[in-house]
Amino acid sequence: MSRSADVNRKTKETEVRVRLTLDGSGRADLATGIGFFDHMLEALARHALYDLEVRASGDLHVDQHHTVEDVGIVLGQALSQALGERRGIRRYGDATVPLDDALARVVVDVSGRPYLAYHAEPPTWQKLGDYDVALTPEFFRALATHGGLTLHVDLLRGQNAHHVVEAVFKAAARALGDATSLDPRVQDVPSTKGAL
Repeated sequence: MSRSADVNRKTKETEVRVRLTLDGSGRADLATGIGFFDHMLEALARHALYDLEVRASGDLHVDQHHTVEDVGIVLGQALSQALGERRGIRRYGDATVPLDDALARVVVDVSGRPYLAYHAEPPTWQKLGDYDVALTPEFFRALATHGGLTLHVDLLRGQNAHHVVEAVFKAAARALGDATSLDPRVQDVPSTKGAL
């Protein structure tokens, strides 16, 4: 069974294509026009062990919001498509990841019920290179909504915005990688309802 997807989205503001393979090796080929965001998507692929290709062009002359959010939307759609009926997956994942002064925890349920609880704001909102830190929760909201994820993101401690955002992305990657991995003991959908 190939757990992969190729999803496109085109609007008047952005054009995004995502190719995703869940059972990958952590390879990433990224071009969003936002350097730090590419760095975070690479961390997501590497630590989830997904193979990920993202091509995005957007109205960056306005700001980065549409591009970051739409990448989250398309990545969520690709994740949901690659999971199919979600048979045999572990379903739950959690990870706590340090990065110097930052410590982030992400807990995920691949439930089909979108929900984001985001409590990982760094002490000051700022730009990291050309990336607006305030867009991080927007990315995860779009990912959770379109991926059918219940996602809890918490910053346990941290002062440096770069460390905080990177710890969040890496924790999300580890949690998602675990939750979407196949468990040979799970023969059907991991739910008493029989569907996710």
